[in-house]
Amino acid sequence: MKIAFTTKGTDWDSPMDPRFGRTEYFFVYDEETEKVETFDNRAIEGEAHGAGPKTSQKLAELGAEVLITGNGPGGNAAAVLNQINVKVYTGAGEMTVREAYEAWKNGDLN
Repeated sequence: MKIAFTTKGTDWDSPMDPRFGRTEYFFVYDEETEKVETFDNRAIEGEAHGAGPKTSQKLAELGAEVLITGNGPGGNAAAVLNQINVKVYTGAGEMTVREAYEAWKNGDLN
C-alpha cells in the first residue's frame, strides 16, 4: 500500500505540513517495497484557484491509496480523492512523518 504524507521536507523526520492543497512536499511510502518517493509541490503556491483538485490529481499519479495530513482537503479536493478511492486521515499536523506513520498504524488519526 502506498501512503502519502503532506510534509515540509523530504525525509522521515520532516515536520508534517498541515495543509493539503498547498503542501510543500509529498512523502510517499510504499509499505510493500519499503521504497520512499518524494514530490516537490511548491510550484502550486502560484495557483490562484484549484490547488486542492490539482494536488489530488498528483496523488492519483503517484498511486497513493492513503493520505495522511493535518487539516484535510477542502470540498473540491475531497470529492476528487473520493473518486480515486484515496482514504484520508487527518490530525497529523503537529507531528513528523515518522510520528504520523506510527499514529496511523496505531489507529490514532481521524
